[in-house]
Amino acid sequence: MNRLRLAVQLIFTILTNGYTYGYLHGKIYRGNLKYTCVPGLNCYSCPGALASCPIGALQALLNRQGFQIPFAALGFFFVFGSLLGRFVCGWLCPFGLVQDLLHKIPVFHKRKRLPLHHILKYGKYLTLFLFVGLGSLFLFGGFAKVPAFCKYICPSGTLFGALPLLAANGLLRSQAGGLFLWKLGILLLILVLSVKVYRPFCQYLCPLGAIYGLFNRFSLVQICWEEEKCVSCGACEKACPVSLSVREISRSPECIRCGRCVSACPEKCLRFSGQSRIHSKKEQKEPSW
Repeated sequence: MNRLRLAVQLIFTILTNGYTYGYLHGKIYRGNLKYTCVPGLNCYSCPGALASCPIGALQALLNRQGFQIPFAALGFFFVFGSLLGRFVCGWLCPFGLVQDLLHKIPVFHKRKRLPLHHILKYGKYLTLFLFVGLGSLFLFGGFAKVPAFCKYICPSGTLFGALPLLAANGLLRSQAGGLFLWKLGILLLILVLSVKVYRPFCQYLCPLGAIYGLFNRFSLVQICWEEEKCVSCGACEKACPVSLSVREISRSPECIRCGRCVSACPEKCLRFSGQSRIHSKKEQKEPSW
């Protein structure tokens, strides 16, 4: 399961950030694909990005003059949230992949959570409310509204967007100032912290994870628990990278459906929803004798 997830993450990242010309010349792709969004946190300004980020798109809609309900962005979140929930975070997010790879580095004593996790986990909802919502509606730069999360926080934008563009474009390097240094500091803090703590940005700051987490309880993709088969060995809870109990797996807004619990269960009583239905049908066809 871990190898499959890593392969999907790598392939999806390459496919959605495959504009090689942009990396070579420090240019952003502006073709028709940029009018669409990918489900994960994928910066519009990344020189390799072929599509847009849903959080960036939401802010762009909120930045328009005169308040209008952003039906397009809300519809996008509803579709992917209803289908996948935070499966997007675990399998389809490029910045999630970066954190996963950093956490594999064999230094430091690894932690699943930060101290005060029960409080800090609400940071992503605060980020969503203050920077994506209120910040986009009421924060002004000159005469234009500001996409506050993208401008002041987003580490994915700094890593995949700002750094490659600055590396390829001397004019941009000469214009980089205090704001870039601020965002670079945020990025470096998260990258270093990711070596020790599992996905700190996803757990504590990501507004996209906050949105998808709201759909976890009823999304189509679920990790199903066959309680009658469970022997309470605790293998799934030990394998869970964010320390969820077996009853919280899949249902909790913190679950990214990484599948580690499924692989770890010796009794095979945890399965992705499609697997569970197939397994049940096979059992029904087997003769009782």
